[in-house]
Amino acid sequence: MVWLNEAQHYLGNPGLGEQVAAAIHSLLTEPARGPILVLGTLWPDFADEYTDLTAPGQRDRYSRVRELLAGRTLTVPDSFDEPALQAAASLAKNGDQLLADALTRATAGGRVAQHLAGAPELLRRYEQGTPAAKALLEAAMDGRRLGIGLHLPQSFLIDAASDYLSDDDFDHLMEDWAEASFADLARPVHGKQAPLRRTGARPDRRPPGSPPGASQGSSIGPMFRLADYLEQHGRKARRAKCPPDSFWHAAYTHLARPEDLNDLAESALDRHRLRWAYHLHQRAADLGDPSALVYMGRMQESFGRGKEAAALFRQAAESGDSNALLELAFVHQKCGARQEAYSLFRLAAEAGNKRAVIHLVFNLVDDGDWEGAEAVASPALDRGYPLALYLLAEQRERVGDSVGAASLYHRAAEAGESRALVDLVRLRRQAGDREGAEALEKQVAAAGKPHELYSLAVLRDAVGESAAAMALIRQAVGVGDFAEIFPLVAMRLQAGDRRGR
Repeated sequence: MVWLNEAQHYLGNPGLGEQVAAAIHSLLTEPARGPILVLGTLWPDFADEYTDLTAPGQRDRYSRVRELLAGRTLTVPDSFDEPALQAAASLAKNGDQLLADALTRATAGGRVAQHLAGAPELLRRYEQGTPAAKALLEAAMDGRRLGIGLHLPQSFLIDAASDYLSDDDFDHLMEDWAEASFADLARPVHGKQAPLRRTGARPDRRPPGSPPGASQGSSIGPMFRLADYLEQHGRKARRAKCPPDSFWHAAYTHLARPEDLNDLAESALDRHRLRWAYHLHQRAADLGDPSALVYMGRMQESFGRGKEAAALFRQAAESGDSNALLELAFVHQKCGARQEAYSLFRLAAEAGNKRAVIHLVFNLVDDGDWEGAEAVASPALDRGYPLALYLLAEQRERVGDSVGAASLYHRAAEAGESRALVDLVRLRRQAGDREGAEALEKQVAAAGKPHELYSLAVLRDAVGESAAAMALIRQAVGVGDFAEIFPLVAMRLQAGDRRGR
């Protein structure tokens, strides 16, 4: 059994989250490794962030996390119902002092778990704290919600807090205000929770040959961690607020992790703090992160500065960043230098860049080089990326080559692309091979992936098999894909079943 408390700290890690998700997915889907249970907790805001589809043209940061969570999430109620309260009262009566204490405070709404975690007291300490303590907490809340990791440097918090204070409160600060405020916020509430506690950060372990970069624990002073409940409260209560200038200046001055700086820069860009966005990326680049140069190049390109953008992409590419190679390929493609673009697409694809594989495949198809496109897509199977071959199969089918498409769909399905199974079902049905189609449908049903089950249901409904379609949609809803319950309603309405909707 693997227990992931506050799973966002694992799945949302900028550098390792996708690797963690892939490793967990492997544990859960390879029968030889079972039996195994992976249990984690995740706040709803993070679940939404990880499962929402990425907008076209944006970097997909959570593709493996989204795949892992599909059909595997359960909603935990935020309050105890009456039977649970009675069971808690029985346990308290029999000697559970923690429950007994929580039940005396959770007088309405059944929010026992929150009282066990000290949530009401944490919120009271925030709302009723001194202006200086509240400023530190709000700087910490903004830091966490906009991209800084768990461990917040004290120097960052102190400098960031200044503009969170009114002029009057700032003028009345005592000389030791920071020391007194940190001491106050470190006092625990119920259990071991404290609004802002000092913590140790493990140094980054970089393998030989890795790009240089500052370790999170390297010579940047004491680190602090915000209470999880206050972090979630800040994400909601301060969602529409943009941090003041002192926040961005403190981040630029005191943060030493390129991942934090890049995430904050993107948050600054979203809030039209363009100058801070550029400087934060520049700071990350100075710390040895070539991906920051790619971000800066994209910004320059959006401002119409193509030459400056190309220079930054080239600099990042020389440091081994495959996304920079891809961006350079786009630059050459826009200029009509097709061969140079193709060479760069190939270099990026060989470096493992998935987007480059897709773009190269489509470009080769546009040129009519089907063999070349397949030669590019096939090696991606060995790297666990069957999507390129699946998309090539779709292109084969669009030009009328159903036999070639079926062969590619089959290879993609064997490599784990479950959508290819649905397309094979459709081709088998079109060819009149009902028995073969039904055998593949069993594989789709056994996989239990909501999107594929819905696609299969649409196929069944199109040929008049509405009962089978409804069964498939119910199965999809049963594995947790409640966001797509609307097709179920639509089918019922179409069938005239208003009562059953």
